[in-house]
Order: sequence, then structure tokens, then C-alpha cells
Amino acid sequence: MRLSIRHETTYTYGTPAAWSIATLRLAPRGYAGQSVGNWRVEVDHDCRVDQSSDAFGNILHSFTANGPLERLSIVATGDVETSDTHGVIQGQVERFPEMLFLRDTSLTEADDAIRALADVATAPAAGDPIGMMHGFMKAIRDSMHFDTGATDVTTTATQALSLGHGVCQDFAHIFIAGARHLGFPTRYVGGYLYQKDEADGQEAGHGWAEAYLPDLGWVGFDPANAVCPTEAYVRVAVGLDYLGAAPVRGSRHGGSDEKLTVQVSVKDAGFRAR
Repeated sequence: MRLSIRHETTYTYGTPAAWSIATLRLAPRGYAGQSVGNWRVEVDHDCRVDQSSDAFGNILHSFTANGPLERLSIVATGDVETSDTHGVIQGQVERFPEMLFLRDTSLTEADDAIRALADVATAPAAGDPIGMMHGFMKAIRDSMHFDTGATDVTTTATQALSLGHGVCQDFAHIFIAGARHLGFPTRYVGGYLYQKDEADGQEAGHGWAEAYLPDLGWVGFDPANAVCPTEAYVRVAVGLDYLGAAPVRGSRHGGSDEKLTVQVSVKDAGFRAR
């Protein structure tokens, strides 16, 4: 499947900011299920955008924009050709041993409720790691309601499960917390999801998780939709949690009344590889 993607992040200020500095994880890498072409990351201000990579191997762009800034826009565009690998990740950059991804963070610590959900959901498939992860993924989907107004980027896995509401980030954090409790290295994945009914107007990218399973390696699980990633998914960045894979992180000096708008377009470019 060939997907055309445009991701625009715009900041506006009531009074101008003196400067803004940011790091961007907006550029996907290629791997066995994903080929990237014509990808660009641009800032609508006179500044240098440097490219490097972070500790996890994600492509990283960074810039410092000097003001006064009344508005700042960051745009990532490009095409990605994908194939369905049934969620199995091969040929990706791996900088750390998988055991690192057993490490908890403040967003992914498991409490008694998460541990109980994981234990009960996986018991019927005990001894079958892929079956266990599918069972846990579906249990999260049955326990949560997708709600864009209930949480924010600081909401923890325990808080989200207690609320019973959240977005894809929250579903993924609960999965990560529970899977790590079960002994499976697990990480957060940020990227994009093609949805035919929302091709022109998504308000954000998408987030899911990957667990390291014996004999299979890294396998993706999307508890918000209770599926393993298909050719409709574009994988961009990984981290211990959302903050390690966030598309834009930064700070500014000065400015007031900051407003953030995000527009994401993921379209089927109409080409199928043979």
C-alpha cells in the first residue's frame, strides 16, 4: 500500500516568543515492511534544521528559531510504501538489547488493577506468548472507551485504566505496563494510521506498542483497535513511553497564550506494489 502523509503542527502566540527550540521525531525509517520516499521536514522560519538520530535509532530533527515569533509551523510530508507483516518487525535499527524495554517509566508503571487485568486476560493462553498478548490487547479494548477529552500527555497508565477513558497513547501505555509485568520487553511506537473515513482530517498521529516475543522478535499490538499493525500503519519512532517517541518536543522563551493546532492527512496514493 502506498500512503501519502502530511503532518502540520502550528503554534501561535498572543504576544511574540523570543525564541523556540525543538526536537522532532517526524521522519520514518525503512525496514522490511516499510519503504520511505521523498520525505521532508520543514519549518516556516529562517533557521537551520539539523538531522541526527536519538539513542533508540529514531531519526531526529532539531532547530532553534529566533523571534519575535507570532506563529511557528512545522510540516512533515512524504510517501511510504507498506506491506502487511502481521505486526512482525524485521530489519529495523536496534540500538539496545530488548531487556532494556522491561524498564518502567512514570507513565507506564503497573498498579494492582493493571497487573490483575493482565494476569486474568492472559491466563487462558498461558505458555503461548502471542496468544497471551492478543488476549491482553483485547481485554484493554473491552475495558476502555476511546475519548479524546479525558486525558492528556501526562496521564499515566494507572490513571487511564481507572478512568476507563483515553486515547491511543493511553491504551498503549496500559498494554506496555501489563506486558512488562508479565515479563515481556515492550515499547511505545508513534506513527500514522490510514483510516479511509478520516484521510483528510486526523487531529494527531497514532500510537501503539511492540512486545518482544520468543521466536518472533518484536511484534506490534494496537490495543486501541485490538489488532496487530497492518499495511495501513506507518511506523515512525519508538521509546520507553510516549515521551520518548513524541513527534514534537521543545520549549520557548517568552510569548503568551500559546495555541497548538495539529492537522494530519494520511491518504491512499492509489498504488499497489506487485
